[in-house]
Amino acid sequence: MQTLHFSIKTYSKILHHGFALVLLICLASPASSCTEQEKGSLLQFLAGLSQHGDLAASWQHGTDCCQWEGITCSTDEIVTDVLLASRGLQGHITSSLGNLPGLLRLNLSNNLLSGGLPQELVSSSSILNLDISFNRLEGDLHELSSMPARPLKVLNISSNLFTGQFPPSTWEAMTDLVGHNNLIGTLPDELFDATSLEFLSFPRSGLQGTLEDMNIAKLTNLATLDLGENNFNGKIPESIGHLKRLEGLHLNNNNMYGQLPSALANCTNLIIIDLSYNNFNGQLTKVNFSNLRNLMSLDLIQNNFNGTIPESIYTCINLVALRLAYNNFHGQLAKGLGNLKSLSFLSLYYNNLTNITHALQILGSSKNLTTLLIGRNFQHETMPVDDIIGSFENLRFLAIGNCPLSGKIPFWISKLANLEILILSNNQLTGTIPAWIKTLSHVFYLDISNNSLIGEIPTALMDMPMLKSANSRVFILPVYPAQTHQYRQAFAFPILLDLSNNKFTGEIPLEIGQLKSLHSLNLSFNDLTGQIPGPIFNLTDLQVLDLSNNNLTGAIPATLNSLHFLAVFNVSNNDLEGPIPFGGQFNTFGSSSFDGNAKLCGSMLIHECGSEEAPPATVILTKQTDYKVAFVIAFSAFFGVGVLYDQIVLSSPTCCGRHELVVCKGSTAGTMSLVHHRDANDHDNQYALLRAVSSKMVRTLVGKYTAKAAWDIVKEVRNLGQGNGGTTASSRSIRSEMERPSRTLCHT
Repeated sequence: MQTLHFSIKTYSKILHHGFALVLLICLASPASSCTEQEKGSLLQFLAGLSQHGDLAASWQHGTDCCQWEGITCSTDEIVTDVLLASRGLQGHITSSLGNLPGLLRLNLSNNLLSGGLPQELVSSSSILNLDISFNRLEGDLHELSSMPARPLKVLNISSNLFTGQFPPSTWEAMTDLVGHNNLIGTLPDELFDATSLEFLSFPRSGLQGTLEDMNIAKLTNLATLDLGENNFNGKIPESIGHLKRLEGLHLNNNNMYGQLPSALANCTNLIIIDLSYNNFNGQLTKVNFSNLRNLMSLDLIQNNFNGTIPESIYTCINLVALRLAYNNFHGQLAKGLGNLKSLSFLSLYYNNLTNITHALQILGSSKNLTTLLIGRNFQHETMPVDDIIGSFENLRFLAIGNCPLSGKIPFWISKLANLEILILSNNQLTGTIPAWIKTLSHVFYLDISNNSLIGEIPTALMDMPMLKSANSRVFILPVYPAQTHQYRQAFAFPILLDLSNNKFTGEIPLEIGQLKSLHSLNLSFNDLTGQIPGPIFNLTDLQVLDLSNNNLTGAIPATLNSLHFLAVFNVSNNDLEGPIPFGGQFNTFGSSSFDGNAKLCGSMLIHECGSEEAPPATVILTKQTDYKVAFVIAFSAFFGVGVLYDQIVLSSPTCCGRHELVVCKGSTAGTMSLVHHRDANDHDNQYALLRAVSSKMVRTLVGKYTAKAAWDIVKEVRNLGQGNGGTTASSRSIRSEMERPSRTLCHT
């Protein structure tokens, strides 16, 4: 046996190092925890909640509240942050949170909290950042006017139910002020004494007045000014030029007028200008856009600007989105437009521009251009020929409608390898649909209605991959409101084929049944003959079927009863005969869907069927039907609501957060989900208008009722679709501009 011998000196060293190690461990461990006062204040807040989002699991008596979910403490164990955003909290905010002596940041945003806002929070002697946005808080804000001096610098009360006049409080220390409620009146003069203010955002707040009456020039530190969707009128004052640090200017959807001030060019840090949906007029040449080298998004849609598009805009080389639609610009596009190498979105719809060939030559080499909306210009010109147009190598959305252009569908379109949405409607195009149409492998929205196209419907259409594919389709528009943060906005468009109002002849091809992904099929106002092909029942996702105003004969196939999502059905003004199928979706269609067919009979018509003619009811309720009930409820969330496909959002406030709104088809069946990417200190963007319809909600609805009961609910509301105008609202609204912007709200 080997024996170990230790000297006294060695043993002393071991003891010394051991004691040091124990001391180090003790120092590394918390010697204390939060105070009983802090713990009690937090537990009082928890007790005021009816839904606590599982906070109770960690918020326990006898534990250190610095370790609780959503709580952050300083190194000396003082509670500094209560960050409980998006936790599903319900109930009232208690005043006890105002008793936390070291609290710096309180974020209760994006919950379902109700009641009033305790004055103790806003008048706190410690809170710097208070965010209660996106809740159901209510009441007047008049009590804020009596608040004592406080360190509060960031206050976000947006998207609540606060009412009354804007409180004339003392705002000198404020740096961020955000609101979106039902306030009335004007912004108080005291607000403009807040010379430290960097972020002033009150969109959709019911405010009024004029910028000319405001001392806006005093807010020299302002980086974002968002007063969109209010009732402001008057002109933009020349004093706007004093805001040298301004990055985002949002005055959209007001009643403002007049010419843009030349001093706007002094705001050289501007990244976003959104003056859309106002009554501004005059020429843009007064503003020297050459000074705005950082400009990335310029949105002037729906005003009364005239003259030519100024060359100085084409020097904004960082421009990503340019929207000048619905104005009175005229003349040709200048060659300088080709200098905008970063341009991704261009909309010039509804102006008086000329020379489409020249325009497409300039834009054809724009490698980053994904969206080009230039319809309602180039009146009575000819569609450009094939060999002079550039490649548009990344173009995904092309709309050249309402011109009307003559000529044929040009071959150069076949070279747009990434094209997804093609709109050539309301022109004077002639000839046949070319066979190369099937090579557009990504196109899922094809509208060539209201032309003079002839011939039979080609089977090449039935080979278009994305009309057959079951893959999810979204259209993602990249927008860059800040230099380091990319926003991606996704828009859902129905998978659509619209050949209406042409001169097509012959029978509807049997191969139409291959287009299993179609949501909308419109063949109305042609000269089609023969019977309604039975394979249409294979189009199981179909919501709109319009075969009206043709020369179709025979019976309506009873198999169409299996189209459980069908919300709009129109076969009027044909020569159909026999009984109208009974049951299923056919019980929801009115007589106007069948008018002009003297030989048809059915319960919704004057001519009811005899006993020998009456068809059997064909509603079959199965597990598959149960799933389809969920599909109808969820899918109608985007197909029945026009905002998702006739409104495109361009601008977002200059915030630090990122978001992605995804509307998809497939297993989630058209549900909308809002995905947040949020850092602790970031501003966070939310969409107030587009609220998610989650698959969980759908499952809850279907789970609560039997399949038949849920099915009856869907039928009772006519699939949530016909109230929006049926075919006209769904398949034609996109043909105008598709661009009324939703609001984006920003909060910290």
